[in-house]
Amino acid sequence: MKTKIFLNLAVKDLKRSVDFFTQLGFSFNEKFTNEKGTCLEIGENINAMLLVEEFYQTFTKKQICDTKTTSEVLIAISVESREKVDEIMEKAVKAGGTDYNQSQDYGWMYQKTFLDVDGHHWEVFFMDENNIPNNPE
Repeated sequence: MKTKIFLNLAVKDLKRSVDFFTQLGFSFNEKFTNEKGTCLEIGENINAMLLVEEFYQTFTKKQICDTKTTSEVLIAISVESREKVDEIMEKAVKAGGTDYNQSQDYGWMYQKTFLDVDGHHWEVFFMDENNIPNNPE
């Protein structure tokens, strides 16, 4: 079996989170879905488990962070083009997410950032690996 990554994110309202990511064009793995959580498919071997806060809390003794004031993780996903970055960002804002930071354009990399409906920090970027400078800034 190939290594897979499963990020676990606490969500307040599972249906609202599913609706949000569905509007961005993502799909879900029904094998890992019930009323307590769902498996958001990000890439071939990359997933995010969206877990209702009460269920998420059963996996840790730590307090769930308040994403309005605390950063828990920066989730960065690459896409195939600058246009796809813009498309996902537009869909995220339309679906209720927040345009969080100014766009970054380094020539070889183009990035936009949004917060999902639960305040999780997502960076969507296109990178032209053939044009990465020797000492990227």
